[in-house]
Amino acid sequence: MKNILILMVLFSSILFASNDGSATSEKQKRIEKQLQKDIEKEKKYATENSTFYIDMNAAEVNPESLDSVPTLEMDELDMDSVYD
Repeated sequence: MKNILILMVLFSSILFASNDGSATSEKQKRIEKQLQKDIEKEKKYATENSTFYIDMNAAEVNPESLDSVPTLEMDELDMDSVYD
């Protein structure tokens, strides 16, 4: 959303800028065309990313692979050494 606003401010400033000749006007037309493309991309991106989903299958753990993970034994938990 911020990007769209920034692009619109940039676009409006370009529209109100003074022309210094034909080379500038052609450059300005290219800039305006690119800004319009970018604004459309931002709109498309905003609509595509407005939906939120979580793929729970990607977070599944294979129970057979848990046998190969070693069990870590802790005698005692001493947090004093962490802060030294």
